[in-house]
Amino acid sequence: MTTYYNFINGEFVPHKGDFFEVLNPANKEVISKVASASLDDVQRAIEVAKKAQKSWEAKPAIQRANHLKEIANLIRKNADFLTHVLMQEQGKTKDLASVEIHFTADYIDYTAEWARRYEGEIIQSDRANEHIYLYKSAIGVIGGILPWNFPFFLIARKMAPALLTGNTIVIKPSSETPNNAFEFAKLVSQSSLPKGVFNLVAGKGSIVGHELSSNKDIGMVSLTGSVEAGVKVMEAAAKNIIKVSLELGGKAPAIVCKDADIDLAVEAIKASRICNNGQVCNCAERAYVHKDIYDEFVDKFVKAMSKVSVGNTLKGNFDMGPLVNQAGVDHALGMLERAKAKGATVECGGEIVDTSGYYFPATVLTNVKHEDEIMQKEIFAPILPITKFNSLDEAIDMANDCEYGLTSSIYTQNLDIAMRASREIKFGETYINRENFEAMQGFHAGFRKSGIGGADGKHGLEEYLATHVVYLQYNSKKQ
Repeated sequence: MTTYYNFINGEFVPHKGDFFEVLNPANKEVISKVASASLDDVQRAIEVAKKAQKSWEAKPAIQRANHLKEIANLIRKNADFLTHVLMQEQGKTKDLASVEIHFTADYIDYTAEWARRYEGEIIQSDRANEHIYLYKSAIGVIGGILPWNFPFFLIARKMAPALLTGNTIVIKPSSETPNNAFEFAKLVSQSSLPKGVFNLVAGKGSIVGHELSSNKDIGMVSLTGSVEAGVKVMEAAAKNIIKVSLELGGKAPAIVCKDADIDLAVEAIKASRICNNGQVCNCAERAYVHKDIYDEFVDKFVKAMSKVSVGNTLKGNFDMGPLVNQAGVDHALGMLERAKAKGATVECGGEIVDTSGYYFPATVLTNVKHEDEIMQKEIFAPILPITKFNSLDEAIDMANDCEYGLTSSIYTQNLDIAMRASREIKFGETYINRENFEAMQGFHAGFRKSGIGGADGKHGLEEYLATHVVYLQYNSKKQ
């Protein structure tokens, strides 16, 4: 069993306090123990990050980028090992875990390419002999709070743009999946990155997360997690008016129009629903299908989901692995039972047959109403409720009638419908005739309770920059 220690100022620090255990969700066995950071640990990590930030920001951006590229190369050299670590603690399939590792390295390289591209402006002044310069500069120390569903990639999504733009960072990994983060820190320790620029502290949200959100030396806190966690971060950050960037929950609607390519829609929605064992905030969580093709779609979709295999992905080539913990299983079962009590029909799945790990079968529900809990609240398990609609207006209204607003999708062969839906569906992202999965050069952001700010691409990079305007008056007389 591996033991991990907090990474502060370029070193793994000895720990005399409490440790917490990490389980393999495929078999419920303990695979590691991790030092649970104290308040003093977190404050020291913030202190060293603050101390390192001034000299880090003083480096040319291209030099900061070279450090990032070095880390990306180390990730690729250790990709097989990192893939195994991720599968063991999170339950991913091998293909998805491998994609996450390699995508992380590519994401860091992509971010590094912005070193010569992000820029300020010169603005015309109303006064003679004056220039107005708009500079883009670092914010300072960034607090990063990670989820457990894409834990390795989310390190890079926060660290890479933060470091490239001259900030330093203190990251808190999820207590469900910290192992991959500490293996990432080991690679950082092997690199030439200056001490204090990247720090990693694990432990309780009430201690680590709260301090990263409320400490006066934090300039911005970036959280990916639940709405409830986002509320706590905002409340803590309000004390010092810290900038907050939040990617929270989702309840992505998939609208299948009567002219849709049904086979394409079935395959794309299935892929979206079972991705990462149903634990992705931007993947389809509810489907609205036109009444004229409803029966055909349901028949084909149920057959597709019935073929989805579930098991220990370290021991076989399964389509899905386990959920991350028992709480996830209990939450999904509770929502399923309440839906059945309301009259929902389970077309496939719905029964747990393997309790050796936190397994949940691919499940399809029909006879659900738009206003039902199962159509309104986040499930975070491979369950898809399906209902029918009569008109596009009705489908769009139902899609928008939700407290979340992260991603959405529509399936149609009609350009007019696609363009209209893109304008009227009020979500941060809309996917047309494809599964829900974003690109690193796009912008991943949500409406309503799905978050504030966003990530990826040019606009995601700008989240980590402060704007400084300088008014320069000069004497135009000849000397």
